[in-house]
Amino acid sequence: MTTTRPRHTLHPQLADRIDTFADNLAAGDFQPLDEPYGPSEAWDLAIDDQEIPGPDAQIPVRVYRPISHAQTPRPCLVWLHGGAWVGGDLDMPEAHETARGIAGRADAVVVSVDYRLCGKDVHFPSPHDDTVAAYRWIRDNAMDLGIDPARIALGGASAGGSLAAGAALRLRDEDTALWQTMLIYPVLHAPLPEPSDELTAALAQLPAPFQMLSKLLDQLFGPYLGDQPIETASSYAFPGLAKDLNGFPPTYIDTDEFDPLRSSGETFAHQLHAAGVDVEQALSAGVLHGHLNLVGLDAAHATLDRMAARLRER
Repeated sequence: MTTTRPRHTLHPQLADRIDTFADNLAAGDFQPLDEPYGPSEAWDLAIDDQEIPGPDAQIPVRVYRPISHAQTPRPCLVWLHGGAWVGGDLDMPEAHETARGIAGRADAVVVSVDYRLCGKDVHFPSPHDDTVAAYRWIRDNAMDLGIDPARIALGGASAGGSLAAGAALRLRDEDTALWQTMLIYPVLHAPLPEPSDELTAALAQLPAPFQMLSKLLDQLFGPYLGDQPIETASSYAFPGLAKDLNGFPPTYIDTDEFDPLRSSGETFAHQLHAAGVDVEQALSAGVLHGHLNLVGLDAAHATLDRMAARLRER
């Protein structure tokens, strides 16, 4: 029997740790959710680190392939981890465990991209350019990778979702038709859209340090954009600012219930729908921002199930 958790109730495993998370966040630890909630999943995969040509330097990628023989070329997901554009890597659960889980579930090839991180000398469009270059290289080398060039999805989490959507917008403008995008708790607007009354009520239940997350995000726009003011930011940097979303690829958006960024994902879903785009929206109930980093959490597995289903069925 399946039970439904009441709205605005934290996942029981998160509720047990929320005070510790809040203390860590208040102390400046922005990765407070790194303790596993269960064992890592076991999948029969070949995992290969490579470097591919980028616009300014080689781009590290990690390729995940099912070991079993495929009768036909497999679908592919090009995956971009989060980390507020300034952090994250191929080893973090949101990258490694997500890629493993999708490749195993969907019998697909997943290519996880280690795009350039923003900092003193790196700003937009560097990570955006890396994303577009990685997609093009994967498409051009589809035969060698054992993938179907007509079934290459582009996806990412948090800042990676922003990069995936921005790349999809640019590829559309350059007459490259994408199969689909998968945007997991993405940040697509600057500033964030005003939260709904329902989201405001959910966020009000969190400890005080979590109330500051949206303000902390505002501070990260600077390292991402460099000297460019938010008011003149490109829609490739924040796709929710695009005036025209016609022709954007079919899209899956997954948001977290207790997450200030949910307003961005929900608003973008409405924008896509208004533009006639095929969009599927899911809410991961009871969780905070970044639930794909929580190894073994059932909500993370459920998101991977939905993503894999789109790769298998579309």
